[in-house]
Amino acid sequence: MKAVVMAGGEGTRLRPLTLGRPKPMVPLVNQSVLSHILDLLKRHGITDVIMTLQYLSGQIRDYYGDGSNLGMNIEYSVEEVPLGTAGSVRKILGKLDDTFLVISGDALTDLDLNCLIDFHRSNGAAATMMLYRVPNPLEYGVVTTDEAGRILRFYEKPGWSEVMSDTVNTGIYVVEPEVMRLVDRDVVCDFSHDLFRQMIHEGQPLYGYVGKGYWTDIGEIETYMAATADALSGAVRLEPLGTHIGGNIWCGGEVEVAHDARLFGPVYLGSGVKIKGGVTVQGPAVIRDNTVVDTGARIERSILWRNSYIGERVEVRGALVGMQCSIKANVIISEGAVVSDNTIIRENAVIQPMVKIWPDKEVEAGATVTTSIIWGSQGRRHLFGRYGVTGMVNVDLTPEFCVKIGAAFGTALRKGAKVVVNREAHNTPRVLKRAVLSGLPSAGVDVLDTATQPIPVTRFYTRHSDASGGIHVRLSPYDNRVVDIKFFGSTGLDLSSREQRSIENVFFREDFRRVYLDEIGQITYPSDVQERYGNHFMGALKRHLWPLPNRYDHVIIDYANASPALVLPDLLTQLKCDVVAINSLVDQSLLFRTRPQWEEDMTRLGSITKALSANFGVRLDVGGERIFLTTNEGEHINGLDALIAVAQLLFRVQPGAKVGVPVTAPRLFEEMAEKCGGTVQRLRLGQTSLMEAATKDGFDLIADDRGLFIFPEFTPFPDGMFAIAKIMELTAQANQSLSDACRERPGYKIERAQVGCQWESKGRVMRRLREQFINRATEVPDGVQLDADGDWVLILSDPDEPCFWVYAEGRDQERARSLVEEYTTEVNALLAE
Repeated sequence: MKAVVMAGGEGTRLRPLTLGRPKPMVPLVNQSVLSHILDLLKRHGITDVIMTLQYLSGQIRDYYGDGSNLGMNIEYSVEEVPLGTAGSVRKILGKLDDTFLVISGDALTDLDLNCLIDFHRSNGAAATMMLYRVPNPLEYGVVTTDEAGRILRFYEKPGWSEVMSDTVNTGIYVVEPEVMRLVDRDVVCDFSHDLFRQMIHEGQPLYGYVGKGYWTDIGEIETYMAATADALSGAVRLEPLGTHIGGNIWCGGEVEVAHDARLFGPVYLGSGVKIKGGVTVQGPAVIRDNTVVDTGARIERSILWRNSYIGERVEVRGALVGMQCSIKANVIISEGAVVSDNTIIRENAVIQPMVKIWPDKEVEAGATVTTSIIWGSQGRRHLFGRYGVTGMVNVDLTPEFCVKIGAAFGTALRKGAKVVVNREAHNTPRVLKRAVLSGLPSAGVDVLDTATQPIPVTRFYTRHSDASGGIHVRLSPYDNRVVDIKFFGSTGLDLSSREQRSIENVFFREDFRRVYLDEIGQITYPSDVQERYGNHFMGALKRHLWPLPNRYDHVIIDYANASPALVLPDLLTQLKCDVVAINSLVDQSLLFRTRPQWEEDMTRLGSITKALSANFGVRLDVGGERIFLTTNEGEHINGLDALIAVAQLLFRVQPGAKVGVPVTAPRLFEEMAEKCGGTVQRLRLGQTSLMEAATKDGFDLIADDRGLFIFPEFTPFPDGMFAIAKIMELTAQANQSLSDACRERPGYKIERAQVGCQWESKGRVMRRLREQFINRATEVPDGVQLDADGDWVLILSDPDEPCFWVYAEGRDQERARSLVEEYTTEVNALLAE
């Protein structure tokens, strides 16, 4: 059998270790990671190899040649332009005339490949994926299978709410050649993201085999250090590391160790290493070829690459020193620090924890280095979170940082593209927005500065202009010390994970496009933003119904002293609405409200609504995306009741309507829809998932139980301003106030409970739930839902906190409470396993 070894990785997250070498060539103990993979193949009798290369490909070709010195036959395929994992294999399909193996050249593993091959053949599979169970699956492609091993679904780098299993894709596949004909030549295509999803869609036999043994993806410096320790301790089965001289110490050749040096294994010493008098080496530690550790130095849990000099009384603790470095006397290198190739650190310098020094630098004597010395300085692993790029003001998100994130976004777009940039009416977003504005033009991107607008207006203008993307800078609604920078694509929707990763790669490489002076982007201030939004707003309403009868257009609106007050009042005036506005003065000091302050505001809104006998009262959130409602009796309508009432009005005036609701919603939605010939579809939790659903499948309404309403006929994203007008219109059409609709809503009996856990337990627990209750589980888009004698239980992983949620709906409240208690106990039992 032939093996295709994917060895083109650039290793962005391993920088600075990969600045001068391909990721597969990073040394791990006695040889490169790629050499360990070739050893694994040889152990399984696979000696015919084709390597797919791209980044610094010459280094790999020069080192391995034709493979004859390894007893292997190695060929190469070099990509000038990256084609993706499947695209690169499609390019060499002419050399693959039988079942073949695909394996990554930058992981460390001892998994049994023969078991994988036998499983593939016994199932008559078209392709089989080697799977592995990990405690933290967020950085991997999570896979779920049926009892026979047939793959059901992929979750590509999921959030915690999407973690349905702890079983992940290792990037090791057995594939039949005919499968590759599904891939077009010279087209970018990935196995897991593209090809395997297509195979599932077409019903082709795609299987997963859960391997036993050791596997880790060496994607970051922390995992590289951990893999090194595992290799030294014997946690992974490798070829002998060298000559064992006792004390769990291995030598790769002749070494010189002073009689009074103290070595505590596991330790690897490369050929030509010199350990001088009084040196202490505490394992796990690696000291590679020809490195000298001088008198009195102390090395603890560290890795020293070849040809380096460690001076007298130097202390290196939990750190990594690259190739051909010179560390002078009395230097201290602290936990998590990385000193890259060809660096000189002069006497008495101190390198603080987690500092990274890029290659070819020099640190002067006595200096204390507290921040990384690189092309730039930052210490994040990832930029994007649930709310965009988020961080504390002037701590995580500084103006300098924001200039770079603007330049990174601009670099990821084509030269000459346009980006809409907007902010909330607060000084902090204003400062950071201006920094972002500086970075974008430097990459040759034009900026459409829309000043201060609600988020829906920014999304709308991005979608309906010639912009390639948008940015909104806001104060976090959850913490006034934090700012969120939200990024949109050309559709106005949040960026996909792939688009986010593209920006992250540019940012972490600092590979910014710096255009020549006559290509620097322009900043303009479009004057038609609100006009275009307003025209679309009006066009999406049934204008023949307006002005509405007084009973229905009489509402109380709390603008929360935020930017919706700059947009909505004029539109409602055009509609001749009888609206009472409160908190309509935009005031940055009032934008952030604590929970008690918010509740006080809602109580005040309810009192005014009751006093004026309005149709309803409504408070907009600061960004204009969500709404919070009160009845004409002054009572706050909770989010689920508001969703039920609005859906009920829609079904009444539009029989056959299609409504999207959260997976946690009660069954009464299906009952409501059935009565009027409508349909209900349950959707994954989270705003991004709801927006994605709004772009397809012909929904009339999508909403959640937290005040988010999407009317896809208007836009595929939430807009609290349009939702207010639309709800007013629906009440008029139904000849029923919102308060009456709330009072008439069907009853439901739902309970929920929170179960605390460790982050790394989430994937395992979700997998065990699916295995344990496989005969009772029903297919849902999120979590594990179980049938309970006509009632249901839903167990979800919280996306932001280390916990699970257990929801249950019963025939009565006591039954729902009993189910929650029963399955809370089940989850706790699985956590204790």
